[in-house]
Amino acid sequence: MNILILFGNLPLAEGFGFNTNILETNIINLSVVLSIVISLGGDALRSLLENRKQTILNNLREADQRAAEAQEKLNQAQFQLENAQKRASEIRQQGVLTAEKEKSQCIRQAEDDALRLEEVKQETIKLQQQKVISQISQRVVSLALSKVREKLTSSLDDAFHSSVNNFNIVLLTNYKSQ
Repeated sequence: MNILILFGNLPLAEGFGFNTNILETNIINLSVVLSIVISLGGDALRSLLENRKQTILNNLREADQRAAEAQEKLNQAQFQLENAQKRASEIRQQGVLTAEKEKSQCIRQAEDDALRLEEVKQETIKLQQQKVISQISQRVVSLALSKVREKLTSSLDDAFHSSVNNFNIVLLTNYKSQ
């Protein structure tokens, strides 16, 4: 707005006096105040608005930068998650393989132990049988000897003694002649 245009349409007063027309006075006062505010405060308002605009732009750039950093961190986290899942899968597979190996090894070892126990059992049985046979043989021999002694002591007279000696002599002569 140009102040000269506003004042150009106003009639010139012939002297100094009070203008009683309130509408004209208000318009003149308003135009003077607005022109002073715009000329003095316009630059300050423009600089405030420009500062505010720069602050908002800086905030937007920082927000974009933080969003890009967050996206990069998200991508890295997803990559690490995928690697961790792959590693977990590998560990799980290795665990299954190890468990299978352990299972087969335990089964094989149990079978070997069972075979060894069976062999030890058979050897123990044979040993016990031999021991029992030996004991029975000793017992039979002992009983036979005791019976022979008993018979010998009970029927040991000169005639029996003489017949046994003769029998042994005959056996020896038959043995030598062969």
